[in-house]
Amino acid sequence: MFVAGIVTVLSILALPRLLLATQSAGAASAIGSLRMVTSAQLSFALTCGAGFYAPNLTTLGTPPKGSQEPFIGASLGRSDKVTRANYLIQLEATPFAGAPASCNGLPAGEAGQAYKAGADALDPANLRFFGTNANGLIFEHTSSLYATMPEVGDPPAGQMIK
Repeated sequence: MFVAGIVTVLSILALPRLLLATQSAGAASAIGSLRMVTSAQLSFALTCGAGFYAPNLTTLGTPPKGSQEPFIGASLGRSDKVTRANYLIQLEATPFAGAPASCNGLPAGEAGQAYKAGADALDPANLRFFGTNANGLIFEHTSSLYATMPEVGDPPAGQMIK
């Protein structure tokens, strides 16, 4: 009984640290995902989009004709909203009527001149939310940045991650 009591006390002391470690790992994954989105968007714009950005994650997950490699990995390019490490990853670009068709099948007028992406925590106890846009900088805030993130420029709230 004495050993069970000690194990219980140690478990109670270790649990908060375990939760913090889990949240930190999720945040690192979210930041990494947004960095991958930024890199994939730049690659898409330079090689396939004639200077325009993909409007969603599935467009980045579609390989160009004649290639088998998409602009972003299958884990992020399988859907327009992806749950990863307890974060919801999203991407959006306002369609620009003058955008040409892309080399991976995106019709004319659907690519954007800029974009925004966000990683929103799904755990209510986690107060770390991330967002990025065509500027390529990642911002952090205690509430969702995705809804207020402009496609270009700094968001109205949040701090830049260095």
